[in-house]
Amino acid sequence: MYTVNPYRRNTRVTRGNAHISYNLRKLPWDLQKLGSSCKRPAASNTVDEKSKPKSPKLHSCGQRPLLSSISASRVLGGHDAQVGAWPWSVSLQIHQAGGKFVHTCGGVLVNENSVLTAGHCLKGRKDPYYWRAVLGAHNLWRLGEHTAKRSIRHITVHPEFQTETFENDIALFKLHSAVRYSNYIQPICLPPAHLYQYIDNETECFISGWGRTAEKGKNLFALLIKAQVEIIPSSVCNSSDAYGGLVNDNMICAGSRSGGTDTCQGDSGGPLACYHASTNTYYLIGIASFGVGCGRSRFPGIYVRLSRYRGWVTSQLLTVLGTISLTLRIQVLLSYNLDFEVNPK
Repeated sequence: MYTVNPYRRNTRVTRGNAHISYNLRKLPWDLQKLGSSCKRPAASNTVDEKSKPKSPKLHSCGQRPLLSSISASRVLGGHDAQVGAWPWSVSLQIHQAGGKFVHTCGGVLVNENSVLTAGHCLKGRKDPYYWRAVLGAHNLWRLGEHTAKRSIRHITVHPEFQTETFENDIALFKLHSAVRYSNYIQPICLPPAHLYQYIDNETECFISGWGRTAEKGKNLFALLIKAQVEIIPSSVCNSSDAYGGLVNDNMICAGSRSGGTDTCQGDSGGPLACYHASTNTYYLIGIASFGVGCGRSRFPGIYVRLSRYRGWVTSQLLTVLGTISLTLRIQVLLSYNLDFEVNPK
C-alpha cells in the first residue's frame, strides 16, 4: 500500500471517441503468463487453526472483536495495522512453478464461504486450482496459529467485466470449505442501498492490504498495512487534469487529493471499508480496482462501487449457499443487508 494499487501496465483506454493513455495499475506480466507450464497443485485445505475461535452471532458482520473503538487505529497515512484489526482482509495467492504460493491480490470476506475481489485479478488465471485464500493473517511471511488457508472451489468473474476500462471489475471466490469465525476472521457487511447518502468527507473510511509501499517498489509488503482515505467526488476526479471522465457511476474515487495515500501494486481486490457510527459497524463500500501510479496528486485510487452490484452479489451468494435451507438463506441475506432484487448485471 502507498500505502494501497492494482498492477501496472501501459493501457490505452477508449471511451467514446476519446483515447486516453494511462499507466494503469494492473497485474505484472510474469504472473499473467502463468499457465500450462505450472504444475497444478493439489486442492489442499490445510488450516492453521490451533486456537479455538469464539462462535459468531448469526447476524454479526462488520465487527472488529479485538478493537473496541475506531480511535484505536485512526490514521492519515499508511501504517502497520494492529493484529486482527481488519479481520475481513484476505490474501489471495497463486501457485507458482517452484511450488510456492505468492500474494497476488487482496480480497474481502463477506461470509464463511465467499470472498469478493477485483475481476482483473483473474485475467488469464481463472482456474481455481491455482489459487488459495489466506484469512486471519497479519504477517504473510509468518502465518500465526489463528490463520486459515483455503483452496478455492469456484471463481465467478462479472460477465460484463471490461479489461480495458475496468468496468464491472468484480469477482467472487467460493472457498472449498467454510471458515470458522474468530477474533481474527470476521465478515464485513455489504452496504444497504440507503447507506451512501450518509457517506461524505467526514465518514471514517479505510483501505488495507499487503501491496507495495512505493510506486517503484520491487517487493510486496509482508505486513498488513492500513490507511485512512477521503471519499472524493467523481466530479473532482474526472477533471481534465485528472481522470478526464474515466470514473463513472459504478466507481468510487478515494484517497488523498494531495497524494501520498493510495492503494498500490498487490492491493487490487482489497476493501474500502467505511465506519457507520450509529450502528458501530463497518461496511464494504468499494473494492480496489485501478489508478494511475501510486499516491500521485490528482489521481486517487478508483474502487468498484459496491452499491451498484448488490443484485449481482446477492445472486452469487445464493449460488454459493447452495442447498442450505431457505430459512437460513433468508437469515444470511438479512445479516448482510441484502434484498432479493437481482440486478441484471
